[in-house]
Amino acid sequence: MRIAMVSEHASPLAASSGLGGADAGGQNVAVRALALALADAGHEIVVHTRRADPAVPRRVAMAPGVTVDHVDAGPARELPKDDLVDHMDAFSADLAACWADETPDVVHAHFWMSGLAALPAARALRVPVVQTFHALGSVKRRHQGADDTSPARRVAVESDLGASVDRVLATCHEEVDELVALGVPAERTTVVPCGVDVAHFTPGARGTDDVFRVVSVSRLVPRKGVDTVIAALARLPRDSELVVAGGPRPERLDDDPEVARLRALARTVGVADRVHFLGAVGHDALPALYRSADAVACVPAYEPFGLVPLEAMACGRPVVAAAVGGLADTVVDGVTGHHVPAGDPGAVAAALERLRADPRAARRCGRAGRRRAETEYGWDRVAAAHERVYGEVVLGRAAVPALSTALTTGSPA
Repeated sequence: MRIAMVSEHASPLAASSGLGGADAGGQNVAVRALALALADAGHEIVVHTRRADPAVPRRVAMAPGVTVDHVDAGPARELPKDDLVDHMDAFSADLAACWADETPDVVHAHFWMSGLAALPAARALRVPVVQTFHALGSVKRRHQGADDTSPARRVAVESDLGASVDRVLATCHEEVDELVALGVPAERTTVVPCGVDVAHFTPGARGTDDVFRVVSVSRLVPRKGVDTVIAALARLPRDSELVVAGGPRPERLDDDPEVARLRALARTVGVADRVHFLGAVGHDALPALYRSADAVACVPAYEPFGLVPLEAMACGRPVVAAAVGGLADTVVDGVTGHHVPAGDPGAVAAALERLRADPRAARRCGRAGRRRAETEYGWDRVAAAHERVYGEVVLGRAAVPALSTALTTGSPA
């Protein structure tokens, strides 16, 4: 098949560099890995993303069978993700012209703004559209309240998109419930998780020092719960430490307000000497970082899917995870790690202490995590699940509804 992916703010070319900035993270990695896996299966992939650098060519060959297309929509520079909605009309017009010349068999939109741009362009050519939201505005609004900077009409657009595309791919079971609450028919949704590169993320020796090392890999934004792990560290013995990867490049850590907030918290709870910030870590360096850990902590307030637990599990490390979103699916409580309530430092500390006090049990969790990553979440398996959905919509097994007027990108906020 000729598959067009639309990922308006998350370029797959950024996935191999250091991630962790406010708008760079799991979606970049997931889009890249899915495109490569589908190409390995014999498909032809074009990933359309917004041009953020005037020096980058319009089209870049990322790998055999995978091309990245830089769409001119708005100024060719980095913009805050939430500001991109004003440029989706231009993005959609460019897609329509591109697809008129080279019509794909199926379009897969990643994130709500990508769907906003892709659906009108695809419908004009009667090309089926599959949508992955990666995050839902209704969930973000519930957890962030007044701090939510999303455009006001995001939730309404997501509801209309879900009812208008040929299929919505939910990355976890909790997301299906959210989609149904938005009015998306349950029969129009299919759960297809993200995957992990089990050839890149592999088990290995931990090392010989006597420190109990907890690793957190995350974008440094408050909802990710790094502050909860820091508070938990204060309840662990002094031979425990926390290594935090993510955020700006190492040389810019001192200028980052979230790093400043987390460092202040570490000083307040008395663990400043035991918390180490690495800054952004490149994809190639992540496996060694996970393998340096005795446990990986991932305790966000909410998480649409979450690649970090899968990467840690693939590296054979036990995971302490908040029982939210995709983490509730991927981490098996008591088998590959422990579930804890979000925002509860005491529960995080207790789970980490169980792993610290019983290294044998921790190693069993790590081995079970590796098996689960291999058998359930390898990208070849995940790509095959996407292929099945693409084939179904191409064959017309999903109904093609009329395009909702609320999906006109120029409608008022």
